[in-house]
Amino acid sequence: MEKQHSKKPLIRFPEFKDAWEHKRLNELLSESKKRNEDLKYSKDEVLSVSGELGIVNQIEHLGRSYAGVSVHQYHVVEVGDIVYTKSPLKANPFGIIKINKGKPGIVSTLYAVYKVNKQTAYGPFIDYYFSLDANANRYLRPLVKKGAKNDMKINNAYVLNDKIFAPTIPEQKRIASFFSVLDKKISEIQQKKNLLEQYKKGVLQRIFSQQLRFKNENGKTYPKWDKKRLSEITDRITRKNSQNNLNVLTISAQEGLISQLEFFNNAVSSNNLTGYYLLERDDYAYNRSYSNGYPMGAIKRLVRYEEGVVSTLYICFKFKTNSDTNYFEHYFESGIMNKEIEKHAKEGARNHGLLNIGLSDFFSIEVQVPKPDEQNKISSFLNLLNTKLILCNTELVKMKEYRKGLLQNMFI
Repeated sequence: MEKQHSKKPLIRFPEFKDAWEHKRLNELLSESKKRNEDLKYSKDEVLSVSGELGIVNQIEHLGRSYAGVSVHQYHVVEVGDIVYTKSPLKANPFGIIKINKGKPGIVSTLYAVYKVNKQTAYGPFIDYYFSLDANANRYLRPLVKKGAKNDMKINNAYVLNDKIFAPTIPEQKRIASFFSVLDKKISEIQQKKNLLEQYKKGVLQRIFSQQLRFKNENGKTYPKWDKKRLSEITDRITRKNSQNNLNVLTISAQEGLISQLEFFNNAVSSNNLTGYYLLERDDYAYNRSYSNGYPMGAIKRLVRYEEGVVSTLYICFKFKTNSDTNYFEHYFESGIMNKEIEKHAKEGARNHGLLNIGLSDFFSIEVQVPKPDEQNKISSFLNLLNTKLILCNTELVKMKEYRKGLLQNMFI
């Protein structure tokens, strides 16, 4: 392991003064060899281990059971047991270590299961210790040998062969209790965000299916919506880029048109951007590639930058009036156009990840267009809802960063 420079954390509860002890993990945990030989647990009770969610029911998490023909040799996982997952993740190339906070169940023999020694350790403290990626990676790196298929070559007992710094049981419990309260607050904010997102999704559907209508200042419903082809209200963008120092854009479900460098954390593969379409603020791009949440591809508006470029595989356009621009940002987000795009998209190109819809077909799609006053009311209402979501998400991000900072400073 990497050397630690102190036997006391940077941030500590004032009632504790003693230095933390450097203890071998097999003093804190012991391997559990209990198997499901009596078939007490069925395939419906197989557990998975998630970096974000911890130990969860596999069917609830992944939608199905991936258990083998027989589960009688699976490891039994009781509540409070510690599980080591011998599978690499991006942030945890040597696997993750989690405590079972939910229901008992079973895990594949590819996992290792450990009991907590209650005389020397408090399970939730161990869980929080290894929830910090730096701690898990630093501990596991010297122990784990990787095979040719990136699989973990490590004996279950050998996992416990190195040391971590740990305080007394009372301090372990105090730290775990503190983070438990913090996690509850984060969970409440996440739930609030989820409810706002569900509400917004429902409102979008009701507004753009015209089940929910706005009224004018006299309390009367606005006139019937018009149907217009995209070709009537938009102009196709075909301007080509002549520079090589602009943002290459991609579509993010959460952030719309965003720089590839910012989204993927690396540069665009092409060095020559002179053939790309040049977009300016408020222009739209349709990506015909389908992805999660966008079975018919996504249409997004450029709002983060003054300009940027996209591949010529995108269909790019701008609206002829500003009111259309604001309204249709929400219209496209509702997914109301999916059925229309699907009518024109051919199945042949889907194996290559690209919907086969031509320019003429795309711009011939009819969309619902209310009068400008109603457009403005719709946009104002949905903008307000988006603001609430942004504020909620900002609070969530700040709380997670605060938690991360405390983890880094309250553990050695």
